[in-house]
Amino acid sequence: MGKKKKSIWRFWIEALLLIALIATGGFLWFRTQNWTPPRAEFPVQGVVMGASDGPVDISALRTARADFVYLEASSGAEGRDELFGRNLAALTETGIMHGAVHTYDPCIPAERQAANFVTIVPRDPQLLPPAIALDKPASACGDPVVEAALESELTTFINQVEGHAGQPVVLKVSEEFERTYGIASRIERNLWLEKDWLQPDYGGRPWTLWTTNTRLKNSANGQQMRWVVVQP
Repeated sequence: MGKKKKSIWRFWIEALLLIALIATGGFLWFRTQNWTPPRAEFPVQGVVMGASDGPVDISALRTARADFVYLEASSGAEGRDELFGRNLAALTETGIMHGAVHTYDPCIPAERQAANFVTIVPRDPQLLPPAIALDKPASACGDPVVEAALESELTTFINQVEGHAGQPVVLKVSEEFERTYGIASRIERNLWLEKDWLQPDYGGRPWTLWTTNTRLKNSANGQQMRWVVVQP
């Protein structure tokens, strides 16, 4: 009889643990799909979009209350989002602020990357400051000379993009890139950091933009968004 009681108690304990795990998983799923920082704390919020997100859905952006959109425009010397021009034109007709992102490739000379960016992104004072995404490590190039010249080449690229845009760039730095190169302390530009749900501190100084949730669900069309807020 004692063994039977122990077996029953074990069954109920395991069942309760399973229910708790399911409830925790459901909460995390809901949080992933729906969480954004409170507007009272961060009044200006928006999204970053790229080729995989397809055409801009203005109605869905308004439903999500996006105040701005950053479009991933170019990468390296030849990479371009084929929808960039169309999406840029669609946003220009709205009151939604917008800007462009270039994904920097340390393996490619700065001049070639700058030429790619300035060809696809118009010189328009109404655009938000251009953002430079820094994620790929120079070590991936397999050339120690390239790695040693990273900061110099990046500075050249920044200068050429700023000359085109007429305003300082924003450095969109991944945590791994910053940990490896400490670029935030060596190049004084506004920072765009990334960390789901928790404010990032890996830049070593205050951030200007924060990617808060990379899997936010838009209630209007069910698509995922990468949600970004501005430091007030």
